[in-house]
Amino acid sequence: MGANILTDKVVIITGGSRGIGRATAIAAAARGFRVCVGYVANQAAAHDVVSVIEAKNGKAIAVKCDVGSESDILALFKAADAFGTLGALVNNAGIVGTTSRVDDMSAERIQRMMAVNITGSILCAREAIKRMSTRHGGKGGVIVNLSSVAAKLGAPNTYVDYAASKGAIDSFTIGLGYEVAGEGIRVAAIRPGLIDTEIHASGGEPDRAHRLSHLVPMKRVGTADEIANAIVWLISDDASYVTSAILDVSGGR
Repeated sequence: MGANILTDKVVIITGGSRGIGRATAIAAAARGFRVCVGYVANQAAAHDVVSVIEAKNGKAIAVKCDVGSESDILALFKAADAFGTLGALVNNAGIVGTTSRVDDMSAERIQRMMAVNITGSILCAREAIKRMSTRHGGKGGVIVNLSSVAAKLGAPNTYVDYAASKGAIDSFTIGLGYEVAGEGIRVAAIRPGLIDTEIHASGGEPDRAHRLSHLVPMKRVGTADEIANAIVWLISDDASYVTSAILDVSGGR
């Protein structure tokens, strides 16, 4: 579908104002989805994404949402309900801590990591299932979770807590996929490798992806668009027989 062939189908993208989320929002809009952009703090960036989509005759809204807060999640889905019929959820919002060994990590850091990266994704999925499952009178849909190759590699001396949170996302993706496979909902995850986004800066190492690119078999970092293309394939009917699947988009890492 082109951007001018709109459906009433809504995709919610958490963490949609920057990086992979932004690229996914624009790509999904180009395929006819109405896009609900969740953002935690950067209102200007979120509204910029909406403007880019609307300039191409797409439909989008921006909703402030910290996925570490259940009340924010409920408000996000309520806003999406008013925008159309929910067809897909992209659990993209996530955080990393600064580079650290486990023996230097605070309880607060670990609790926040898990609250955002795991609990937030599960709660968003819960709300999506209530709307999309045929068991609840819905018409089906797709949930795509953002994992990381850190789940396989463990991220030693960097952020083992982040890697552990993404390992949980892998298990959640597989189990939830089995749980709702008979209710019209497909569940999958993307495991990005080293991607050129702002998340490395929030971890205190803005050049991390490029510095480690020699470790990638393809010898380069990935782009947000390369991850977005995989996500929008998963939420499209082209992936209609894919569920409980984890797709590595990592240049072979």
